[in-house]
Amino acid sequence: MLTFSEAQLLAWINPILWPFVRTLALFAGMPVFSQRNVPARVRIGLALFIAVAAQPSLPAMPVIPLDSLPQILTVIAQQVLIGLAMGFAVRLVFASLEFAGELIGLQMGLNFAGFFDPSSGAQGTSTSRFLGTMVAFLFVAINGHLMLINSLVESFQAFPVGEEPFRFLRVAQPQVWGAEVFRMGLWIALPLITMLLFVNLVLGIISRVAPQLNVFSVGFPLTVSIGLVGLVATLPLMHQPFMVALERLLAAFN
Repeated sequence: MLTFSEAQLLAWINPILWPFVRTLALFAGMPVFSQRNVPARVRIGLALFIAVAAQPSLPAMPVIPLDSLPQILTVIAQQVLIGLAMGFAVRLVFASLEFAGELIGLQMGLNFAGFFDPSSGAQGTSTSRFLGTMVAFLFVAINGHLMLINSLVESFQAFPVGEEPFRFLRVAQPQVWGAEVFRMGLWIALPLITMLLFVNLVLGIISRVAPQLNVFSVGFPLTVSIGLVGLVATLPLMHQPFMVALERLLAAFN
């Protein structure tokens, strides 16, 4: 008959349980994986696979007795908090690109073409949705998922399991990360905003020089055309600010 003690059971469960909970919380908070069209079984299976595969790189996990319910709940809260914060950091990077799309669409005059986004359950615009889709492809193309897994593994060195469970809030300061959305969004959209502002200034000068010319009938298609050309021209350069923002936010977990 196969028998085992509680100490053996804890030695088998603890090294996998806490990385699994932190990884599952990460998937619950990050873009793409947190959408409703991703089955829960896929997230659970992938989180378990990452927790098992990362075992050689993880530090030794503390052994927490099964009858110590307050300590177990505190450690679970720590893993969920860190995992959700890491997913929130990635979501902020995606949101900065979408905010840049909102600013560009506002200058191009396309923000009136809003539609309901079923993936997020909110109202979206064409340029914002386009940049949001492009950044999802860019995240995979630049190996952003590997950077995220590496930061997840290193977070166990920076914020070990059980030691000062809420030290993460004091060290990482996640409440100030929201400013990155506006900073990065304006940085990405600034070249196109400047170009479209120059186009509007030229149209304003033309309307003063030639009042008989109907600038409104010419300005809208001209602004949209130049904005689309500028948007296509800046797409190859978008990876640089995206990488800077992603590395800056993930550095809090290293």
